[in-house]
Amino acid sequence: MSKAVLLTDFGPPGVLELGDINIADPGPSQIRLAVRFAGVGPTDLAIRSGHLRDVFPASKGAVLGFEAAGVVDAIGSAVTDVSTGDEVAVLLPGLGGYAELLLANYWVRKPPSVGWDAAAALPASGEAAVRVLNLLRVAPGETLLMLGGTGSVGTIATQLAVARGARVVAAVRPEDFAVAESLGAIPVDYGDNLAGAVRSAVGGVDAVMDAARASDLKTAVELAGGPQRVITLTNPSAERLGATLSGAIPAEIPAALTKAMAQLADGNLVLRRRTVRPLADAADVHSQLEAGTLRSKVLLAV
Repeated sequence: MSKAVLLTDFGPPGVLELGDINIADPGPSQIRLAVRFAGVGPTDLAIRSGHLRDVFPASKGAVLGFEAAGVVDAIGSAVTDVSTGDEVAVLLPGLGGYAELLLANYWVRKPPSVGWDAAAALPASGEAAVRVLNLLRVAPGETLLMLGGTGSVGTIATQLAVARGARVVAAVRPEDFAVAESLGAIPVDYGDNLAGAVRSAVGGVDAVMDAARASDLKTAVELAGGPQRVITLTNPSAERLGATLSGAIPAEIPAALTKAMAQLADGNLVLRRRTVRPLADAADVHSQLEAGTLRSKVLLAV
């Protein structure tokens, strides 16, 4: 048995309750992880609220959480790159992170230079940043509009895009302008006149990456001159607007995790400020994140 935070229904944060689950032995290509830290992301909140129930296959009794870091507890018969006792970070496309034990299909070794909290904060955001920049084909000299530019995904994607030679416009709150500038972006106010703010700062944009918890995707499509190069991570209105709601691409996950972790270990990535809370506080964490009273990357300590 393993302690885990269970989704008892779709709705407000109170639907998250601590309970027990059975964790089986790993399949041939899986590992079982004894979790140290589990990351909380904006998609977790959207799934829990029911906002994504039509596009994300979560159900009652599910365990939220797309990322975690910990120690390998057991390995499947076909696993050769890690052993019991190794320290890894994992990406969980099918959820499962808010737990003491979990089964994972995708992992990357945690280098000694990377702390546990940073390792747990990287997988979902790092994979998403690498994936979307590749899908958007962001090239040197192009202008990328980043919605949620100082969030967990936006922080990483901004740095990777700047390293590619792109110009990044980060739509953020005015109090986050200095942070966006420190990442190499041009900050604009993510307020009622997003279109005017972007056009005043840079004119037009070539592509849009939406990593915000709540986004004005219609304006983003207008700024990009159409939906072809507009990708969102959490906005279900994407299909109606012709934009893309992107999820992890299984075949590309290992390479994305490896790239993101290598950049972090080499000191080329700065992650968003992190707050650590106990696993049992998951519902309260969701409440504070939704209310905007907690504005950092949150890790649940197991």
